[in-house]
Order: sequence, then structure tokens, then C-alpha cells
Amino acid sequence: MSDLKLEAVVIPVTDVDRAKAFYGDLGWRLDADFAFDNGFRVVQFTSPGSPASVQFGSKITSAPAGSAQGLYLVVTDIEAAREELLAKGAKVSEVFHSVAPGAQFAADGEGRESGRAEDAASYGSFATFSDPDGNTWLLQEITKRLPGRIDSGETTYASVQDVQDALIRAATAHGEHEKRTGEHDEQWPAWYAAYMVAEQSGGDLPE
Repeated sequence: MSDLKLEAVVIPVTDVDRAKAFYGDLGWRLDADFAFDNGFRVVQFTSPGSPASVQFGSKITSAPAGSAQGLYLVVTDIEAAREELLAKGAKVSEVFHSVAPGAQFAADGEGRESGRAEDAASYGSFATFSDPDGNTWLLQEITKRLPGRIDSGETTYASVQDVQDALIRAATAHGEHEKRTGEHDEQWPAWYAAYMVAEQSGGDLPE
């Protein structure tokens, strides 16, 4: 099958320059700002480490401004990501986990409890923020992918921070491995590598 890569999502805004300033202040990369004589204008931003982008502008969508809800931003350390966004001016909610299915999307906050998911379970911790028009973004912490979610032959990390976080998790797990075996593992680099690839691809973690 031919590749069908999702590369851009359109979000509806009322004030293009205000939205441009907001996403620029977050540190997102400005990829394009093209305006035409007929009033059409398209602005594109890409969030750090993302293969996909967002677009907004004038005469680009008939959807009501602010109607893009629950757009996912996947992170490996939700507390660190939240602090970075707060420092850049975003009004980010506290970190929470859902105690009712779908509570991460509930506008009234029902079905949520404060704090990260129990045992820091991958996919279970969230935080939210909105842009000036009310388009909402959902931070989700993922440290271990479910099987089949990515191509195991294309393991990649989006940033130095992601690599660092993965190394810390591998080091912690390797410490438990050495406790179980009762001896120093001379082949720890290979063990780390196997752990990091399996964690990201959703494979069986080495023990």
C-alpha cells in the first residue's frame, strides 16, 4: 500500500495574527505564512519533535473558531512538558488521570483525578491547554507503546530530552535486572539498546 502520511491538521481561528503570536511564543517552528490577493492566507506551525504540523489562516476552513478539540501532543515526561509550556505563557491544567472512560475529553473535568496515572502507566497521564480561540490541546504521556503502534524497524527519538528520559528508564530497569541476576552485566549497552527499542515499539521488554 502507498504511504498516506498525515502531515498537517487545520485548526479554525478568528484572529490569524493573534494565533500566530501564541504558537510562536510556545516555541513552535513557523514553517509558512503565505497571504494572497483574494484574502486567502495560510500559516503553518510544527510543535517540537513532531512529524505533523498545524495550519490556520483566512478562508482556509468553514469550521467555527475554537471547534478543534482534544488535539494530542504526546510527551515522554508530562510534568516537564507542562512546566515548559507554563513558562512560555500557556495556561496548562494540572496533571490528571482519568477514572472514567473518556474523561480526558470532558469539558467539565468530570471523571478525573489529580496526579499522574498509577505506577506512571503509559497512556494514562494527561494535561490540557487552549489557544486564544479555544482550540484545545491534550498532553498525553507515553513511555511504552502498545504493540504495533510504530514500525519497530524505525525506532527514533524526537529530541535529546526524549533520549535522556529513555536512558533513565532503561538504567532503572537494568538496575532491577542486575538485582535479579545478582551480578554485574558486562553487556549492559546491548541490554539498554534492546530495552529502548522494545519500549518504543511495544515489544517484550528484556528482563
